[in-house]
Amino acid sequence: MKIVELVLDEEDELNGIEAISIVENPAIEEDFIALKDQQIKLAEVDKEKKILMGALLIPNKPIYRQSGDEEYYIYFSRDTVLKASQKYLKSGNQKNSTLEHQMNIQGLTLVESWIKEDKVHDKSVKYGMDVPVGTWLGSVKVDNDEVWENYVKTGLVKGFSIEGYFADKAESPKDKGIKEEAEELIEKVKKIISE
Repeated sequence: MKIVELVLDEEDELNGIEAISIVENPAIEEDFIALKDQQIKLAEVDKEKKILMGALLIPNKPIYRQSGDEEYYIYFSRDTVLKASQKYLKSGNQKNSTLEHQMNIQGLTLVESWIKEDKVHDKSVKYGMDVPVGTWLGSVKVDNDEVWENYVKTGLVKGFSIEGYFADKAESPKDKGIKEEAEELIEKVKKIISE
């Protein structure tokens, strides 16, 4: 199966991440955690902080895609994850949000953004998120009561997914580890399908 690296063309103004979607099944397979007073020590102003924290983009993670009859995997390098996160913020897209990539929603704002740089001393570790170094993580403040009550609290949405445009770099990764991880994932999927 084909493996495609997606890269950010910094010269192309249309390339990059336009919005963050809250979804039931995140392609990166990482759920966010909803932060409440009991889980994070912030200024005790409200009983519920209405903040979602999670992985926005994980480097070198094979993500399954299907276009018509064609099946393939995409992935983003650590460098692309870093550049994409910076371009997203520089473009002022922090308030661009969608629900399941289908409906624009108001009242969600990326209020915190960071790249995991350390396996031990990172905020993600404190909250039990086991993601690799180089992952782009963020916290989204939810000021939309309908979204919070009907989607977050009910568990209808479980994680983040990015929306944007990237260029294809290559059909096979240079990093042997990525290719091996993708091939293992393909074998697992084939095994599940055959059972």
